[in-house]
Amino acid sequence: MRDFLSKKVKEIKPSGIRKFFDIASEIKGAISLGVGEPDFDTPWHIREEGIYSLERGKTHYTSNSGLKELRIEICKYLQRKYNLSYDYSKNVLVTVGGSEAIDMAFRAMIEEGDEVIITTPCYVSYEPCATLCGATVKTINLKNENEFRLTKQELLDAITPKSKILIMNFPNNPTGAIMEKSDLEEIAKVIIDNDLFVISDEIYSELSYFNNHVSIASLPGMKERTLVINGFSKSFAMTGWRLGYACGPEALIKQMTKIHQFAIMCAPTGSQYAAIEALKNGDDDVLTMKESYDERRRYVLYRLKEMGLPCFEPKGAFYLFPDIRQFGLSSEEFALKLLNEKKVVVVPGDAFGVSGDGFIRISYAYSIDNLKVALNRISEFLDELRK
Repeated sequence: MRDFLSKKVKEIKPSGIRKFFDIASEIKGAISLGVGEPDFDTPWHIREEGIYSLERGKTHYTSNSGLKELRIEICKYLQRKYNLSYDYSKNVLVTVGGSEAIDMAFRAMIEEGDEVIITTPCYVSYEPCATLCGATVKTINLKNENEFRLTKQELLDAITPKSKILIMNFPNNPTGAIMEKSDLEEIAKVIIDNDLFVISDEIYSELSYFNNHVSIASLPGMKERTLVINGFSKSFAMTGWRLGYACGPEALIKQMTKIHQFAIMCAPTGSQYAAIEALKNGDDDVLTMKESYDERRRYVLYRLKEMGLPCFEPKGAFYLFPDIRQFGLSSEEFALKLLNEKKVVVVPGDAFGVSGDGFIRISYAYSIDNLKVALNRISEFLDELRK
């Protein structure tokens, strides 16, 4: 029988994160600092609205674009938070998480051979999604000494005549890096001068600890050449509700909606009603969770410094990306040894791209009590490595 499987799909490597967690799941008593998921339950008033929607029989399809009221609230939210102005009827599409929006954006824009520039370390789905659409992927390996920010010169050096899309993710997973307004202004000029389009994954926008998040789409000349992707999973602790959205130029949203229509139909209805409540009345919940994450961020940074493990200060998301190169181990070797000897789960940095090798990702989306136990074990592990 002939091979019915796509060669393109077979050549894509499985997620390095999943591979590691499959190993970790076999070790009894392991403490995880690996999962990028809030440890908070979805706030009760948001859950209650989802339950109420079921009780009212709101169990049918919505429009392909999503509930009108939700799209209106998304526009209000982006305007008051990030000074982004969109028309709910033309520029907004509600999706099944931010991941679906990323996939649809690539499918709507890429022709075979187009070049997509991806900054690494990065969220693991960008490169596979681009590759599946026939794109040539060009990576920019961001540097620890720059706090993993994208610089103007790095982008200029990566651009070729075939370059079409730049995908950015700030605040960043896995590093916690941010881009401030001055950083983005330099990048925006390069993008405009070279006629590029930006997919800006801003799922961690609420988790910026020093200054308010700035969207690149808010800069002059960028709104018409940027697709903003965001959602409810990180900021509102709604990971399992599977709800995100994309905002951008009408022509692009129209084509993405067409793909969404045939592939998905619509995002989950109950989740959409819950999300309306989140946007209307969830600001205090977001602030409470953010303050807790910041406390944990500062605690883990202090402990890492105490251990002699170098780590730049991340200013966003809920990850730290410490440098483990002093031990002469690859990221995977370090993480496996830590897991086997001390039963602590971290994610090897190279799961997020080759530039992540020599680093590990620690998530602090866990209680202080769990963090204390895990970090005590890591401290013992480092002491033993140094002997």
